[in-house]
Amino acid sequence: MQHKRVGYGLMAAVAVGVAVSACSNTASDTQASSSTSAAASAPSTSAASSDAAHNDADVAFAQGMIPHHQQAIEMSDMLLGKQGIQPQIVTLANQIKNAQAPEIDQMQGWLQQWGAGSTPASSSTPMPGHDMSGGDMSQMPTGSGHGMMSDADMAALQNAQGTEAGRLFLTQMIKHHEGAITMAQQEIDSGQLPAAVDMARAIVSSQQQEITTMQGLLKNQ
Repeated sequence: MQHKRVGYGLMAAVAVGVAVSACSNTASDTQASSSTSAAASAPSTSAASSDAAHNDADVAFAQGMIPHHQQAIEMSDMLLGKQGIQPQIVTLANQIKNAQAPEIDQMQGWLQQWGAGSTPASSSTPMPGHDMSGGDMSQMPTGSGHGMMSDADMAALQNAQGTEAGRLFLTQMIKHHEGAITMAQQEIDSGQLPAAVDMARAIVSSQQQEITTMQGLLKNQ
């Protein structure tokens, strides 16, 4: 009888161990399932927050700075197509192109993500600093403020040659950069998207340095 009792005791212990192990595995599976669900939901929440982390100032910054950068690149291309330009000015023009082209791509990407157009929704409402006395902005593709060159300014640069072209490029680009710095400062003050504010700070820093360089070059013309 004693042997039978020992046998029953061993069987009971094994049964309890199996039951505890099963419960433990079930709890682990439940925890793992919960963790997996939480991890799966985290990226979508983060992505949604990222998409929403911008405001009207960010949109206005991108919409205004894209054509501003595009004109600076056009001016640089005009200069680079000429002969007899001072090497330091050629280097500067290439530097401007290399810095601003990637920024255009990044800003266009933002606008696409936000479902915003590349131009402001209403052309009858000028950005701060824009002079509307000459008519509707839709009829003024260039020269609409913030250092943008007019059609006449662009024609003058296109027709200039040699030393005069270099001098005119520097004079126009200083004004152009000053306008960009004003626009960037508005984004720093009012923008919400961290990447856009960081770009604005970089524009202020780099273009102020370029203005100093151009002012020095002008003295040697």
